[in-house]
Amino acid sequence: MADEIALRIFRGDRERGEMVDYRVPVAPGMVVLDAIHEVQARHAPDLAVRWNCKAGRCGSCSAEVNGRPRLTCMDRIDKYEPSEPIVVRPMKAFPVIKDLATDVSWNFRVNKKIPAFQMRTDRPRQFSQAEADRVQEFRKCIECFLCQNVCHVIRDHDRKEEFCGPRFLVRVAGLEMHPLDANDRLPLLKNELGVGYCNITKCCTEVCPESIHITDNAIIPLKERVVDRYYDPLQRPLQIVSPPKKQVSGE
Repeated sequence: MADEIALRIFRGDRERGEMVDYRVPVAPGMVVLDAIHEVQARHAPDLAVRWNCKAGRCGSCSAEVNGRPRLTCMDRIDKYEPSEPIVVRPMKAFPVIKDLATDVSWNFRVNKKIPAFQMRTDRPRQFSQAEADRVQEFRKCIECFLCQNVCHVIRDHDRKEEFCGPRFLVRVAGLEMHPLDANDRLPLLKNELGVGYCNITKCCTEVCPESIHITDNAIIPLKERVVDRYYDPLQRPLQIVSPPKKQVSGE
């Protein structure tokens, strides 16, 4: 193991900034967040970086390491070549506040649009283990927003006003597929959350630290439900006669 590691870290704000080189000593088991803390301790006490649990559970320390969105607290130093600097940048999809800290408040504004769980009254409060397993996956999300950051609709096209992003499609999926939830969020998905913008590249699934199958298990089923209700030519005449009901898990 090398005695030192080189880091190249973005320093600045949303107006201007530059990449600055640092060298810090390496310790066994060191992760990128440890190295950033060493930079703070030895070279740049004013370096801004978010972190909290240092255990991959809070989602606070998201950044881009060598061009890939990662949790820096789970990204081991020893997997990188010691001869090359580790390049750390803030998440590209969100405005920089300072250095590695970005303004992710837009995500919380989107979250407020989604109606909360509402208990159904037309069936017993029982459901199968398969139904429970289907929605349990979505509860693993730690809101690191790496999926939001890598989504090209948000990252490259800045469609934040029209598209909620994969994290909130996961939240809607967890609610819509719950067998005891009564709320109908399909109009919201179509008209405000922009589920149609996703072209299922699976980039969000690839970067999820919780290994949630975002595309296959959340986004595609939601897109299918929207298509069934609003674009299926066989369903439209029936909807004129009988207004659509919420589709629940297993139906």
